[in-house]
Amino acid sequence: MTDFISRLPSLIQPDRGQPATRLHIIDKAGFDLWLAGASDVQRSLARAVDFKGKDGQMLILPGDQPDQIAVVLGVEDAAKLGCWSLAKPVSALPEGVYRLAEGIAINDAMLGWLLGQYRFDRYRKPGDPPKERVLLTPEPAKIEAQLGLARAVAKVRDLVNTPAADMGPAMLEKAAETLASAFGASLTVTRGDVLTQEYPMVAAVGRAAAAVHAPRMIELSWGDPAHPVVAIIGKGVCFDSGGLDIKPSSAMRLMKKDMGGAAHALALAELIMANRLPVRLILLVPAVENAVSGNAMRPGDVLTSRKGLTVEIGNTDAEGRLVLADALTRAGELSARLVIDFATLTGAARVALGPDLPAMFANDDTLAGQLAAAALESDDPIWRLPLHKPYMTMIKSDIADINNAGEGGMAGAITAALFLEKFVGEGALWAHLDTFAWRSTAKPGRPKGGDALGLRAVWRMLQGQFGANAV
Repeated sequence: MTDFISRLPSLIQPDRGQPATRLHIIDKAGFDLWLAGASDVQRSLARAVDFKGKDGQMLILPGDQPDQIAVVLGVEDAAKLGCWSLAKPVSALPEGVYRLAEGIAINDAMLGWLLGQYRFDRYRKPGDPPKERVLLTPEPAKIEAQLGLARAVAKVRDLVNTPAADMGPAMLEKAAETLASAFGASLTVTRGDVLTQEYPMVAAVGRAAAAVHAPRMIELSWGDPAHPVVAIIGKGVCFDSGGLDIKPSSAMRLMKKDMGGAAHALALAELIMANRLPVRLILLVPAVENAVSGNAMRPGDVLTSRKGLTVEIGNTDAEGRLVLADALTRAGELSARLVIDFATLTGAARVALGPDLPAMFANDDTLAGQLAAAALESDDPIWRLPLHKPYMTMIKSDIADINNAGEGGMAGAITAALFLEKFVGEGALWAHLDTFAWRSTAKPGRPKGGDALGLRAVWRMLQGQFGANAV
C-alpha cells in the first residue's frame, strides 16, 4: 500500500480555533451577492482572472496580514456541497490549514477533500513530500466515518493500481491475512489438491499459472454466528490473459485490474468490521491468474462445479464467472441470508453503461431498490439491468448442464449474471455488481487508474439494513 492511507488522519482535524485560511464557498447564483460585498481590490482581482463563481473556479484574496488571506471557491451548489465539491480545489490549493466560512456544512464534501489528495507513488523515485492541505471541521463526530470511507476507496485504488507481478493470488491472501489479524477474524485458505477437490472450477481456471501465482480460495469469517450471515464475494483474477482464447494485446493491457472485484470485497469487509456491523461476515475471494500453458483449460472442456452442475467451456476468457460460481456455492452452504458479489466481469456491461456505472443485478426487487436509493444518497451511481430468464437459452450446452459463454455476442452482461444466479443458495437475497474498477479519464478526486465504483453504495445499503447510522 502507498503511504496515502497512513496520512489520511492528518488531512481532517477538529476545529479548535487553530490558525487557518478561510474558504468562502459560492456558486454562480450567489456570485453577484458576493461581488457586491467585496472590496475594490477583490473585485479587481476577480475581473483579472475572470472569476465568476463557476464550479471549480478559485480566487485567492490577499490580506494585510498572513492570517487574513482567504480563498473563494466556486461550486455547483453552495447550499448543499456534494461529495466531490472540494475535490478539484483541494488539489490546487497551497499547502496549509483551512476552514470553511461560518454557516457552511461540510458533510460529505470531507470525502472529496481527502480523496482529492490521493497519490499512488509506489513505483516513482522518492521526491518531495506530498503537500498536505488540512481541513478543520466543526463536525468532529463525522471525521472517523469519512476517514473510513476514504481508506476503503484508497485501498481499492492501491490494490488495483499495483501491477500483477506484485499483486498475485498470494498478495491477495496477504491482504486478507492483514485484515483478519486486525479484527480478530478467522482466515482459511484452500490450495493445491484440496482446492481441486473442493473448488474445482477455481482450480481449473488457475492451474496454468506459475507456482508462485497458484490459485486459492480465501475465506474470512467474522462476527457473532447468531447474527444474520452476509457473504461478500470478490472476483480475484489477478491477471487475465484470456487463457487459450487469448486476448489481443490492447485488451490485455489493463488486466491487472481484473482483481478489482476482490479489492472492493476486501475494502467493504474492512468497513463492516471496523464499524462492527451486527452481521456474521463471510468474505470469499477466489484468487487466480488466468494464464496460458500446456495444462490450461481448453474450449470444449467440461468442468464439474462445487455445486455439482457441469459447465461446458465455451470460452476460456469467460473465467470470472467460473471462480465466482464456486464461491457463491460456498456462500449458500454457509446459509448466507444476503450475498453480494463484485466483479470486473464483462465488457458487455461497459458497452451498455460505460465506465462510470456498475451494472447491478438482483434477484429481489426490494434489495435492488435499496441499492439504487443508497447509490443516489452516496453519490456512487449504479444501474440495474434485468435477469431476463429467456436469455438462459443463450448459454445452454448440448453436452453439459450449462455453458459458460453464449454464442452470438448479445446480452453478455445479462447472460453472465444468469450464469451466476444458478449457483446462488436457495432463499438468499443476492446482488451482483459488474464494475469496471478503473477510471480511464481523470475527474476531480478521481485520478486515472483503479477506483472504487459501487463500493460506497453497497456500504450505505448495508448500514441501512443492519441499523448503523448512514455516513
